[in-house]
Amino acid sequence: MNDIPLATLFGMLFLLILLSAFFSGSETALMTINRYRLRHMKNTGHPGATSAHNILKRPDRLIGLILLGNNFVNILASSLATIIAIRIGGEGAIAAAAGILTLVILIFSEVTPKTLAALHPERLAFPAAFVYTPLLRIFYPLIWVVNWIANGLLRLFGVAAESSNGQNLSQDELRTVVAEAGAMVPKRHQKMLLSVLDLQKAAVEDIMIPRNEVDGIDLQDSIEEIINQLETGFYTRIVVFDDGIDNLVGVIHIRSAMIAMSQGEFTKDKIREMAEEPYYIPEGTPLNRQLLNFQRKKKGFGLVVDEYGDLLGLVTLADVLEEIVGEFTTDPSDSIPDAQPQDDGSFLVAGNAGVRELVKAFKWELPDDGPRTINGLIIEYMETIPQPGTSLLLHGYPIEILQTQDNAVRMLRIWPELRKHEKT
Repeated sequence: MNDIPLATLFGMLFLLILLSAFFSGSETALMTINRYRLRHMKNTGHPGATSAHNILKRPDRLIGLILLGNNFVNILASSLATIIAIRIGGEGAIAAAAGILTLVILIFSEVTPKTLAALHPERLAFPAAFVYTPLLRIFYPLIWVVNWIANGLLRLFGVAAESSNGQNLSQDELRTVVAEAGAMVPKRHQKMLLSVLDLQKAAVEDIMIPRNEVDGIDLQDSIEEIINQLETGFYTRIVVFDDGIDNLVGVIHIRSAMIAMSQGEFTKDKIREMAEEPYYIPEGTPLNRQLLNFQRKKKGFGLVVDEYGDLLGLVTLADVLEEIVGEFTTDPSDSIPDAQPQDDGSFLVAGNAGVRELVKAFKWELPDDGPRTINGLIIEYMETIPQPGTSLLLHGYPIEILQTQDNAVRMLRIWPELRKHEKT
């Protein structure tokens, strides 16, 4: 070593510091790179992504190689710094050389490359993957021994490196990824994706039309009344019952009814003949499951029943799709006719208006995991049926009961703006 010029020793030391920076930076880059973006780039044929993906299949081996190389160059750099210090200032300069080398390695071989790698992992990870791929083959025996010892110690604590599945996303984590996609995914698409993930949180009874609002044909009515009802209806299918909705006959398609009317064959007996067996949906069915059931059974209309078989309401495919894409109207007051804005900033709300619909349309902060209607929410809160003129503060919203009928709140007034003023 005494025969080697100082300039050569400094050059070797500089090279070792660069190698240390490479090992440190590439380690951070490969460990922090977005694995899902990496898989996408691999599937598109990106060579660097393919190499990085292959070596990351066993991160324990990759870490073993990186640490082996990094420790080797750092120890060698420390030895060279000691030799240079003795050549320049004797044994008294060894401590100074150690301090200077520590500072240099910390700044130029650790903090700077790792920060760069954390900010731009792909710039370092892909070139490094081409270097590490052959090195893993060359030093495989040594790396295998190191990993065998390290993995053996991990197994003592119940950790198996071969069965790691830390890259699998939970539903909540996937929601976070979608929500933080930013400009990469349009805002409208983000809302739709998040709505798809939220489908399993809602059940069919949360979006169904309740039985007291189901519009159907009663065979006890005159044929003229039935024809008028069909001509003014909104649905392509309609429920048929005989003297009350509990006596279901079936479901008919409006198109079939119109054909029968055009042929002069539309009678009550013909209605019974055309009526199809209803498609029943058990209450509590999650919306994501029901969407698949509609697709599998080729249905778009179903009747929700409870555990006793009693009718609770009806739900359509359009109702489920609206949970994903939103209401098929642009004005919230049009999408919820039971909630109408007034000139004084209040809203006239029907008691049977759905809480979830109000929350989605107007962003009101009402709990949607309890009663399904605003009437149910008020009765649960007051634990009694309020009288007209009663005022209350429901979850911060001033409410006045305007009308009650048949043991239920039929109409109320709510002032959402007053709650906003209270919050500010």
